[in-house]
Parts: sequence; C-alpha cells; structure tokens
Amino acid sequence: MKWPVSLVAGAVLSVLFVVVALLSFVWTPHDVATLAIADKLQPPSPTYWLGTDHFGRDTLSMLMVGARTSIAVAIVAVGIGIVVGVPLGLAAAANRGSLIDEIIMRGNDLVFAFPSLVIAILITAVFGPSAVNAILAIGIFNIPVFARVTRGGALSIWTLDYILAARVAGKGKLRISVEHILPNILNLLIVQGTIQFSLGILAEAALSYIGLGAQPPTPSWGRMLAEAQTMIYTAPRLAMWPGLAIVAMVLGLNLMGDGLRDLLDPRVRRERA
Repeated sequence: MKWPVSLVAGAVLSVLFVVVALLSFVWTPHDVATLAIADKLQPPSPTYWLGTDHFGRDTLSMLMVGARTSIAVAIVAVGIGIVVGVPLGLAAAANRGSLIDEIIMRGNDLVFAFPSLVIAILITAVFGPSAVNAILAIGIFNIPVFARVTRGGALSIWTLDYILAARVAGKGKLRISVEHILPNILNLLIVQGTIQFSLGILAEAALSYIGLGAQPPTPSWGRMLAEAQTMIYTAPRLAMWPGLAIVAMVLGLNLMGDGLRDLLDPRVRRERA
C-alpha cells in the first residue's frame, strides 16, 4: 500500500511538535518562569538559540512549553467533541425523523449560531479567563461538528442490507449503532478529528491572543504573539517564531488529515486505482 505524500509530510511535522511538547516536561534550555531583565531582547546566540523576549525569557523554551499548552487544550477539546458529539449523532441517525432527531439537530444548530470565540467570551465573563475555560469553549463548539459528521455517515449505513439483517435478528438500535455503525464510520471520525485538532490549535492561539486562554506565567503561542505586537518593528523575531510554529503545526495536521482521507476513503482509492 502506497502512503500518500501529504500523510507522511503531515505526520512528520505533527510528530515533531508532539515530541517537542513531551520533551518540555523534562527539559527546556532555560526556565520559562525565570525573568532575566538584564538579558532582554537578546538576539539568537549559543546561550539563547532563538533570542529572548522583553522580559529576558528564552524564546525557544517558551515555544516548547507553548506547544505543550496548545496541544493539551486541542486534545481535550476534541475529546469533548467526540465523547459527546458521536453518541448524539448515532442517536439522531438511529431515530431519523423522530422527535429525538429534531431535538439533537436543532440543538446543534443553536450551538453553531455562536462561534467558539463568542462562547469563550460568555464563559470567561462568568468564570474568568483560563485554559480550562478555553477548553470548554472549543469543546462545546466541537460537539455539533462531530454529531453532524456521525449522523451523516451513519444514515448511509442504516439503509444497507446487513443492517436490516441485524434488525431481523433482534438487535436493538443501540447494539446496531455500537457493533455495526460506529466501526464503519471510524474513518470519517479520524479524519474529522484531525481537522478539528488543527482548528483547536488555531482557536487556542486566538483565545490566548485576546487574553482568554492560558494565563501567565504559562506560555502560549497566542499570548507570545500578543506580547510581541508592540515590538514588531524593534524585534520582529518575537512575533515570527510563534507565528511560524502555529503555521507549521496547523499545516502538518491539515496535511495529515488530507492524507488520512485519501488513505481511508474507498472512493478516493478507487479513483486513483
């Protein structure tokens, strides 16, 4: 089996950032919580490989810990979407046209009416800004996404002959959904999960940029960009490094998502055969 180039390239980029994030748990070139005002705005050097910010903090260390923050927020937020959204989508598909289906789908429409940024502002107004609240905001927005994808994929399978045979054999809707429907839509969920993960990275950076995400002293790529905007002319590298990190991470995840779709979608395989 030939692996799509986009899958390989995306996986390499994504794994690189995951390794860097895991490495930050045990080692960083410098302590990100230590301020060294005497070394502020230092250019790249053997001591500070990517230079320092206006507080004298090592930029590389901040990027490493920031990767950990962004990935953790995105993973948990996507997990919330999967854990809640997939069962809702399966239930809606199993009861197509019923009141249950209408309630679930109209609830999804209601959530879609409010962008994740607006939801984050609402949550922050009540509970205050934090990484946890950013996770909740992004996770809530992911729920209807996975519910719609699950329902759409499941509806096409409910019409197949082997599902009718399972119903004749006495299997209930719940058992059919778990044993027959869910395994056959896993490829859709995997691809969608990869896409939502990249969107979660962007959403976390956006929320941190406006001060609604991870709070100091926890590093975040979005807040690094926000802090660097006032020094864009004097020290443009402070905005360049976190910007490049966000672009590379999102690009890698999107490439991996496209590659997984090409690999797992039988229609694409038939077209290329």
